Amino acid sequence: MRIVIAEDNALLREGLILLLTSSGHEVVADAATGPEVLPALLEHRPDAAVLDVRLPPTFRDEGLRAAIAARGRLPELPILVLSQYVEETYAAELLAGGAQGIGYLLKDRVGRVDQFLQALDRVAAGGTALDPEVVTQLLTRKASAEPLRSLTPRERQVLELMAQGKANGTIATELVVTERAVSKHIGSIFLKLGLEPDDGTVHRRVLAVLAYLEGKGAR
Repeated sequence: MRIVIAEDNALLREGLILLLTSSGHEVVADAATGPEVLPALLEHRPDAAVLDVRLPPTFRDEGLRAAIAARGRLPELPILVLSQYVEETYAAELLAGGAQGIGYLLKDRVGRVDQFLQALDRVAAGGTALDPEVVTQLLTRKASAEPLRSLTPRERQVLELMAQGKANGTIATELVVTERAVSKHIGSIFLKLGLEPDDGTVHRRVLAVLAYLEGKGAR
């Protein structure tokens, strides 16, 4: 896999390069500032990009802006965003354009090598990789919405796992219930949120959850 990295912390950047190359990937370019990111992505057109949210010169949202601009020029570019903290507004903005090929992880996840590499592979394949803490805070952000308050505690658990991109079998295993029970919970969730039933794919389910979190499905 050909990858472009954007990270201003030299130690972390070199660590990512070493990790990825030792795992059989090729880092075709690395950037340390916001203005470097988009040109590198357009020049190399990588199989995936790993971008920090906050980059010089302002350390605000340069990485995110570069990600959004890149997706505008290269709509199918898989992007895995790393952040020190959960940036709720940034996460929502990134995901508003569609969850396919998008990941948002806290930097602590990078220390968990297997999980990080699995997340990168999933994003590169067009899937979704959302840190559980990101999902939790996005859900909490919308907790005052009437439809969300109508969900049972179990349905909220299922909703969070759905938004992380997990399939029914995985959800059933984590919650120690049957897949049939998970399917019933999902049906109830969509009914209560006023969302049309999906076709069973993880991607469409995540999009529906994110649409609700953005207020599109809460009306």
